[in-house]
Formats: sequence, structure tokens, C-alpha cells
Amino acid sequence: MPSTTQHRDPGRTEVDASITAWALAARNGDSHAVELFVRALHRDVLRYVSHLCGDPQAVDDLAQDTFLRALGSLHRFEGRSSARSWLLSIARRAVIDSYRHAAARPRAADVTDWQTAVEHAQPQGLPGFEEGVALLELLASLPDERREAFVLTQLLGLPYAEAARVSGCPVGTVRSRVARARTALTELIAVADVPAAVAA
Repeated sequence: MPSTTQHRDPGRTEVDASITAWALAARNGDSHAVELFVRALHRDVLRYVSHLCGDPQAVDDLAQDTFLRALGSLHRFEGRSSARSWLLSIARRAVIDSYRHAAARPRAADVTDWQTAVEHAQPQGLPGFEEGVALLELLASLPDERREAFVLTQLLGLPYAEAARVSGCPVGTVRSRVARARTALTELIAVADVPAAVAA
């Protein structure tokens, strides 16, 4: 596991600066910048939303909703934070709104065992596939707040301050959640039969 001290990757800082510049250019009507902005953050939004929501079939719709909301709000984006953290905050609200909507209008699932259906739809035999599945299973066992903090900082690479803005909590809380997530994951790895690459 990485150490609890987080150092900002200079390459990540440069990429975030470019993405933020594209968001600002998109706000001013540059259609090419819109395309670059969406393409640069699409994978991060999918990963974040998939860890927040409990319905794998809803991930693409939530990601699309996130980008529609963001593009509709670009006129209010001023670049005070990175476009990445701004967009992930929107993704978080989209997931919360979907929960509220689902709670107001519960419906039965079309597939009786959606986890099995998703597993059968996944590509198998690819390098890293088993490690990825093992990591997802370990992450799924964490409480929601700790999983979110871990995903934002360790998988998506956000600095703690930005993760705190996305999550709507103090930086110290994010640090505590990440530390507890690491401890729990380390303990789970020690007792579980997981591939060595996950433990690394």
C-alpha cells in the first residue's frame, strides 16, 4: 500500500491544468475543447460513479447525466478548482439524485441476479483481469464513505483537498477515511486469497 503522505504528481498537475483550460475554453464556446474535456475525464467519471452506485447497469446513464449537467453549467465554472474535481462533484450529485429518484419510485430489477449477469459480460483472460476483480471485491466491502475517499485519492489521484471538496467534508476527514480504508484493505488482503499484484 502507498504511504499516507500524498505527493502531487507533476504530470497529473499538468494534465489537470490542461483539462481545466479545456473546460474554460468550452465555456467560451470552443466545441473542440468540449470534446477534449469530455474525452479526458470520461473514464474517471465512469470509475467514480461505478464505485458510488450499486447498479452497474446505471453507470453509463449516470456518466452521461454528469456530462449533460456539467456542459449545462459550464457558464458558471470559473476555474477556481480543477475541472476534474468540479466534474466529480457533479457526478456525486447525479448519483445522489438517482438514489433519491429510485427511493421515490422503487422498481423491480429485470435481472434476478445482476452480479452474475455482469460477471458473464466482462472480458476474461486479459492481463490484470483477476487482480482488478479482486480489488473491486475488496473495495466493495468498505463502508461507502471510506471507499469514496480511497477511490478519489488513490485510484483517481485527486489531492486530499480536492477530494474533500468533492465529498463535501473536511480534509482531515478524508485523510482519516483513506487511512482506515488502507488499514481495512491491508487486513483483508492478509486473510484473503488475492493475487500478489493487488497486495502491491
